[in-house]
Amino acid sequence: MPLPADFDLKTFERPRIVHIAEAALAARPRTVTSAVNPRSAGGPNDFSSEGDYWWPDPANPAGPYVQRDGMTNPDNFVAHRQLLLGFARDFGALAAAYRVSGDERFAAAAVRLAHVWFVEPATCMNPNLLYSQAIKGRSTGRSIGVIDTLHLAEVALGIEALRGSKALTKDEEAALLTWFRDYLGWIRTHPYGVEESKAENNHGTCWALQAAAFAHLTGNEAVLADCRRRFKEILLPNQMAKDGSFPRELARTKPYGYSIFNLDVMTALAVVLSTKDEDLMTFTLPDGRSLVKGVDYLAPFLADKGRWPKKPDVMFWDNWPVRQPALIFGALAAGRRDWLELWEKLDPDPQVEEIRRNFPIRNPVLWVR
Repeated sequence: MPLPADFDLKTFERPRIVHIAEAALAARPRTVTSAVNPRSAGGPNDFSSEGDYWWPDPANPAGPYVQRDGMTNPDNFVAHRQLLLGFARDFGALAAAYRVSGDERFAAAAVRLAHVWFVEPATCMNPNLLYSQAIKGRSTGRSIGVIDTLHLAEVALGIEALRGSKALTKDEEAALLTWFRDYLGWIRTHPYGVEESKAENNHGTCWALQAAAFAHLTGNEAVLADCRRRFKEILLPNQMAKDGSFPRELARTKPYGYSIFNLDVMTALAVVLSTKDEDLMTFTLPDGRSLVKGVDYLAPFLADKGRWPKKPDVMFWDNWPVRQPALIFGALAAGRRDWLELWEKLDPDPQVEEIRRNFPIRNPVLWVR
């Protein structure tokens, strides 16, 4: 059955978004400068994080850390990641609330938050990730750290949503765009970013979503064109199997969560790259693979996790699924009422930090135009 004729995403989302945005009006801006990682090689304005799955070596406790895939070490430094998640949540809600309501209070608060994170010299984050996903005794930073700023993709689209507000003056917008233009340049030219762009799993997908969102905000048509090429020629054909699954994600110790995450990010990438002349959600390879097929593969397991054919994830199995954006993007593209109804039933605002970290598209109204 097709979608209901009277379904309107903005109308449906408005009560939830405005409720969260009202609380965010009083949010106290805190950036990376408010927390210090004593093991970071960077300075106070540099984002820092440590690899999740790295632990002290029982045979050499003072030596380099060793990996335990899928098992998160709670003692690693995550404060900057938590600060960025909180900022993205509050900013996204405020920008989305302005889009659905036109209330200038929300725009003003959103711009204040963005200014502190990207413009104010004393508090802004430097536009690079030189010190992300560090490993004690092994590396001061790694290419896979680029994934830590994935939530900034929705922030970029939120800035677009603020255009036309009184709060986003020409000077303020120019300053924000300078930051995102610089960061886009960094992820496209620094060895960490270049290596990440070549990843053949969710890391490559996440790099492309960031590049596309930042290029969309800054009007970089050359990068948008390159991202469309990557989607059609590299990401979709190299990652998706004929049944719509992602084999590299299925091979992980958390195959359910990683499959959900990669599909969410890849569908968001298709949405932001689509134009009036081309819908990448329905773009289909010669053998029939498409993102609609990807949603068709995963949706039954989102509706009934008990049908999942693999072993349960080693961590956070009980916390998935939530209101996955792939369902709403897929429903709008394919006219699938069942996907829409499932999306409506799921939790839109999870509180478990690991789920929040892997839930970078919280406000579809900022993506669907």
